[in-house]
Amino acid sequence: MKFVSTRGSCAARSFSEIALEGMAPDGGLYVPESIPDFRPLLPSLLGLSWEDLAVKVMHAYADDLTELELRGLIRQAAATFSNSKVVPLVDIGPCRVLELFHGPTLAFKDVALQFLGALFEFLLARSGGRLNIVGATSGDTGSAAICALRGRARIGVTILHPEGRTSPLQRKQMTTVLDDNIHNLSVQGSFDDCQSLVKTLMNDLEFKEKHQLGAINSVNFARILAQIVYYFSAWSQAGGKPLSFVVPTGNFGDIYAGYLAARMGLPVRKLVLASNANDILPRFFSTGDYRRGQVHHTASPSMDIQVASNFERYLWHLQGGESTRALLEQFNRSGSLRVESPDPAGLFSAVSCDDAQTLQAVKEAHAQSGGYVLDPHTATAWHAARQTGHLGSDCVLLATAHPAKFPDTVREALPGVHPRHDILDRLETLPERCGRLANDLEALKDVVNRNAV
Repeated sequence: MKFVSTRGSCAARSFSEIALEGMAPDGGLYVPESIPDFRPLLPSLLGLSWEDLAVKVMHAYADDLTELELRGLIRQAAATFSNSKVVPLVDIGPCRVLELFHGPTLAFKDVALQFLGALFEFLLARSGGRLNIVGATSGDTGSAAICALRGRARIGVTILHPEGRTSPLQRKQMTTVLDDNIHNLSVQGSFDDCQSLVKTLMNDLEFKEKHQLGAINSVNFARILAQIVYYFSAWSQAGGKPLSFVVPTGNFGDIYAGYLAARMGLPVRKLVLASNANDILPRFFSTGDYRRGQVHHTASPSMDIQVASNFERYLWHLQGGESTRALLEQFNRSGSLRVESPDPAGLFSAVSCDDAQTLQAVKEAHAQSGGYVLDPHTATAWHAARQTGHLGSDCVLLATAHPAKFPDTVREALPGVHPRHDILDRLETLPERCGRLANDLEALKDVVNRNAV
């Protein structure tokens, strides 16, 4: 399998190359040249363990690794999860929930990032190289990346988060990690400002080459690849029946993995995109207009995003390289672009959810499920499922975080309910270390220059 850039002006690369490189040199994102057809294989995938299923799905893309090498990395990542299924499918009455929060930071990002941490260390040991990760987070990516990469040889990590716009527990999961290779920065701005700084830095090819910069955000296709697996796992755990998936997403990465799974032949009835008040993606799927707006601070902070990185990959599948480049250049100039047929296959629905509706969804789910507690991001999925008429037995909500990460929102919706987890309780007394950064590219370069391995 080879990978090409969405901007269309780079030579094709292998999986191992694009995993270390992150973004393409022309500023694009890597996408697979072709999508493997898994329809003939589906019967053989039913009932497989997470490890066996992941090897089958991931090796179709990561074919420059041996199956034995890939299995070792998958096993190492899965060992950090508290549930043997890694992502158990749970019946909560009106629908099912795919619990993606049994990893060490209690968020869905662990599924991909624990694998990616192991992969990075393996590839760097093999090549004798080094890697400096610079990433932006709206909440869970940063803590999951830090947990996956702390103390690993040949890797330095700098994570940017918007000051005051992550939950206190999300912040502490990052800033209480004091390993020498970990550097946290709070940025005076929004997540989109953080993401823009990282993208601009990555596009400085001389600086990127000097410090061997890599990406841990979902711009790295290796993360998408690991996420594809849990769509297959949900289907297998449901006995092989066609399913609709309702996906809380701000950066379009989690649902893009579902889109690829559907393109691979997984029997997906519908992909329902759940957004909070930052509704750039629902507006696109309803009108074809993709237009940047003001970032709203909400009860589901990991989705407080107006520019979705992985949307570029979806554009590439719709338009091809030259058209994608032209559309994104237009977007960078004007803050908007238009696509006449945003969903030609009729696969997507998209719904936004404000904070009042999020709280109501937490209440409804708790009442109708006999006491199951949703975190505020997963609550947007409940709302979207109900609004689109998909809240039924063939509906799977992707539960992206443990509710204990957002205790204030849960208590507001459910007075007297106090979600807790031992992992989070231990953070209370730990010291923190975090620098502050102006929304300034040169200031970021100075930090990376000082801290690079």
